[in-house]
Amino acid sequence: MVDIAQQAALPPASAKDAVAARVPLTTIDPGQWRALAQRAIEPNGYYLPAWELAVSASARGRTSASALPVFDGTSTRLIGLMPVISLWQALKIPLPALVSAHPYGTLCSPLIDCDAPIEVAARLLQQARQAGAHALVLNDVALDGAAMNALVQALSRDGLKPRVLSSYKRASLDATQDAETLLREALGARKLKELRRQRHRLEEHGPVRFEVARRPDEIGPALETFLQLEASGWKGKRGTALVQHAGDAAFIRRAVPALAETAQCEIITLRAGTTAVAAGIVLHHQDRAFFFKLGIDERFARYSPGVQLTLDLTRHLCADPTIASADSTASADHPMINPIWRGRFAIGDVLVPLRRHDPVVALVHGALAAHGIAYAAARRAVRLLRK
Repeated sequence: MVDIAQQAALPPASAKDAVAARVPLTTIDPGQWRALAQRAIEPNGYYLPAWELAVSASARGRTSASALPVFDGTSTRLIGLMPVISLWQALKIPLPALVSAHPYGTLCSPLIDCDAPIEVAARLLQQARQAGAHALVLNDVALDGAAMNALVQALSRDGLKPRVLSSYKRASLDATQDAETLLREALGARKLKELRRQRHRLEEHGPVRFEVARRPDEIGPALETFLQLEASGWKGKRGTALVQHAGDAAFIRRAVPALAETAQCEIITLRAGTTAVAAGIVLHHQDRAFFFKLGIDERFARYSPGVQLTLDLTRHLCADPTIASADSTASADHPMINPIWRGRFAIGDVLVPLRRHDPVVALVHGALAAHGIAYAAARRAVRLLRK
């Protein structure tokens, strides 16, 4: 990577300039940020201020994010916001590029005001240039979403095109449909019958009920239930449960109650009697829900508690007139959610050049490709060691 930086033939301070010119997230007024979020052309629950500020404050490997903000002509109204970190901070690559600040949830589409989205997108790109960046690396963006479309149109004005580095299809829910019809078409009568049989067997441990915690006084205890369930399963065994790391625990305990104050978060729990067998966190932004995480009690695995909870969540979201769609925020080919939520949309990582015929963009592209190859090799080695 040092050789790559030298080949770029850039002044030594160029990578540092991007850092010096960025605005700390904490300087953005939360009220203006919330107002922008309500006007944004594309919902992103993970870039709501209560969530992203909590992530940046303490979440493991995700702290100290900055922002590219855009204000209107009076400099008093926030009309665009892209949380970012340097390429060095993200991947230890010493090239002048900025990367989406990863908000824990797998969606980094920036917030762009709906009144003049292409103009706002153009100004976001200009902010990046003024920060010293030669490229933007947008991770986990909706490739056909309104925010990416605005950026593509703004780039085309300058004769520029983004490069999709990787992509996959992610499960989503059309919550405007009738839930029972949707589930029957997705799973089929035979599978639904088997799931009903499992639910009846689960009732042997006590009445099965689906609970939704929304109010601030409800959400704290429900969050602790979720954290215990998540840590009790395979995530706990791997050491990746939220509660196992002080910074992650602090982030989620700050973010969830704060979002509950504005009715933008709920925790869903499935109980058999007094025992919680599954729980999940769901964010709300505009007319979209975001299924953040799921935790289950693996002692009840034979009853498919995660699937049972997702079936109830599907019915819950379809019955809510304020929700039009739900993003699973799950990985590609997720074995639990994909058979249930049959909607799909494209998520990808995108390299955005900021200047025409810029050789630095090719260097950034090459460095990202090399990093991806090395990362894949490391993952394969870890899997071999675990066998």
